[in-house]
Amino acid sequence: MVTPCDVPVGVITGDDVIKLLKHAKDNGYAIPAFNCTSSSTANAVMEAASKCNSPVMIQASNGGGQFMAGKTISDKNACAAGAVALALHVRTMAPYYGIPVIMHSDHCAKKLLPWFDGMLEADEAYFAQYGVPLFSSHMLDLSEEPDDENIAICVQYFKKMAPMKIWLEMEIGITGGEEDGVNNEDVDPEKLYTSPEQVYSVYQALAPIGDFFSIAAAFGNVHGVYKPGNVVLSPQKLLGHQAYAKEKLGSEDDKPIYLVMHGGSGSTKEEIETAVSAGVVKMNVDTDTQWAYWDGLRKFSADNFDYLQGQIGNPKGPDAPNKKYYDPRVWIRKAEESMVTRCIESMTLLGSKDTFPVKKPENGSLPVYNFKPVPLNLLDGAKKMLGL
Repeated sequence: MVTPCDVPVGVITGDDVIKLLKHAKDNGYAIPAFNCTSSSTANAVMEAASKCNSPVMIQASNGGGQFMAGKTISDKNACAAGAVALALHVRTMAPYYGIPVIMHSDHCAKKLLPWFDGMLEADEAYFAQYGVPLFSSHMLDLSEEPDDENIAICVQYFKKMAPMKIWLEMEIGITGGEEDGVNNEDVDPEKLYTSPEQVYSVYQALAPIGDFFSIAAAFGNVHGVYKPGNVVLSPQKLLGHQAYAKEKLGSEDDKPIYLVMHGGSGSTKEEIETAVSAGVVKMNVDTDTQWAYWDGLRKFSADNFDYLQGQIGNPKGPDAPNKKYYDPRVWIRKAEESMVTRCIESMTLLGSKDTFPVKKPENGSLPVYNFKPVPLNLLDGAKKMLGL
């Protein structure tokens, strides 16, 4: 049994984030990071973490932010506003689940930097009120750009984030496949493997600014789902990155760099365990939980087909009502339950299960809200972000 990490429940930021990630690295587990597109999927993730006694990461992608805002909202700031709305929901509800949550934003390519800017503006406004940022961490994925440009832009943004102690995740080397409009399906396979020199160059650039960063180094990863064996992962390369950095730094730590893993769907148990042992503290999970959410609904629909063909009329009689079957709170809940089961599977595989005993609040002890009045200048900033 791992001695629990001493961090609070709810969304954590700053020193608590680095404390939790160091705890994961030192104790040989990784925290699953689930992409969420709604309050329903976010609640499923937090429910799974609560049942598993596990910390967890919830992340919003650009497309996920757009969906949270509403697919018909065409305003250029909709994706940022949707991600902010998801973060506010998670901040409000996470304490009720009794687990620590890292609120994260996923892949941000160069063309999506206005989305990143919008979320940072929300972080700054939230920080001005509460002394902590809205999000715990953000990811910049500029791996399509030349390394020098990738690192330079990351440095520029990290300098803005460091005063608020926002964690930065950056990617160097390319993850194959397609995700959120970034298509690397035809990329040169050699580019799917990051070198130790590339990883260390990131460390050299970011470390003077602050400690709050991690690196997504490619080792054959591919976004999407594939049966085991179809994606050739080389997680042992991550050990080489750590050894190279240790030598360069003269460090006593065998794993001086925080690493993360993308494109893990279809990976074998052994590949994931090797990656975690090499210092991977976070692994993205999206494709598998998308299927699980749908599968819960699919099974419910198949099992209750005759009750879902009209508002009235089923095997019990032509006038029998079907509301108890088509009520969204019924079939969405079935989707959530299926996703919870899949999230628990990831927590078990990554070793985060039973690393943080749930600390649920006493019934009725949490305030319904804890929002302070928003100063007019911050309201103006919010209106600008939302294009109002």
